[in-house]
Amino acid sequence: MYAKLETRTFLAMLVGVSLAFVLLMKPFFGPIFWAIAIALIFHPFQMFLVRRLGDRPNVNALITLTVCMLIVVIPVLVLVTSLAAEGLGIYQQIQDGEIKPGEYIDQVNQSFPAIQSLLAQFDVSFSEIRDRVVSVFVGGSQFLAKQALGIGQNTFQFFLGLGLMVYLAFFLLRDGRKLVELLIRALPLGDERERLLFAKFAEVTRATVKGNLLIAIIQGALGGIIFWILGIGGALLWGVVMAIFSLLPAVGAALVWVPAAIYLAAVGDVFESIVLTIFGVVVIGLADNVLRPILVGRDTKLPDYIVLLSTLGGLAMFGINGFVMGPLVAALFMAFWGIFIREFSEESQRSRL
Repeated sequence: MYAKLETRTFLAMLVGVSLAFVLLMKPFFGPIFWAIAIALIFHPFQMFLVRRLGDRPNVNALITLTVCMLIVVIPVLVLVTSLAAEGLGIYQQIQDGEIKPGEYIDQVNQSFPAIQSLLAQFDVSFSEIRDRVVSVFVGGSQFLAKQALGIGQNTFQFFLGLGLMVYLAFFLLRDGRKLVELLIRALPLGDERERLLFAKFAEVTRATVKGNLLIAIIQGALGGIIFWILGIGGALLWGVVMAIFSLLPAVGAALVWVPAAIYLAAVGDVFESIVLTIFGVVVIGLADNVLRPILVGRDTKLPDYIVLLSTLGGLAMFGINGFVMGPLVAALFMAFWGIFIREFSEESQRSRL
């Protein structure tokens, strides 16, 4: 009895201390998560270095991290800074009256009066939609402006998170295998199940980060290029916005280029509107419809509809990190149930025999 009491007390304290540690790490969830993602994504490159340079953990981890900084971290920082600056500029133009979103929408309404008639049939007020769109547009530019100012005012906090991410990524690249083996020994799920779940975790994280980011870069670049060719102002900003929206499967970049095409038609630039529409449907849309199932759905082994729903749910629950966390939770859910169904069916068959 005393031995059982000791065991239960120890387990209760173990759970309590573990929960306290998780709460302690909560403020650093973002840097920790992306450090893990970097370690998983660049692990194959690190194994390539091991084969070339031999088992030199510190050197291999440092080279891998340097490559990651050069091809991922630094370009992303430059892009985010440019986006924030563009957003600040647009917000200032709205404040000065140089950009008037309401007038653009009114122009569309005047050119296409059928839109208001169609909405009226469904008891939808055009003026209400107009006010909401203007509010979203102004709010979005205001958000970008605040982020730009926030980066300047919270420089220390920003670079602290970035430094923490890089620091953790180095040790995860160097000691990742040892940590995984330690977790396998510690978790009471069975070694075979744990290895399967860790493999699924790594597989889904690599697929969603690489796949979604690659698709976002391609769609954003294509959108920015066509906006620049057609002479639409703020091509860099709208390209980055399309890249961000492309994290949403199915709709994505169309949330930007479709309203732009409608506005071009409304102001009489019919040729530019047709070009943008054809390019958006054929080129930008094709990049999403073809590449996403290949890069994300195939590697995660999730149906397209599960990828869509889990991505939307992840973005709602976890914010920007949700485009990875959503499919990851869905994949682990299906992996756990797959293990349960397989082992339960085997156990049932043995009991029948």
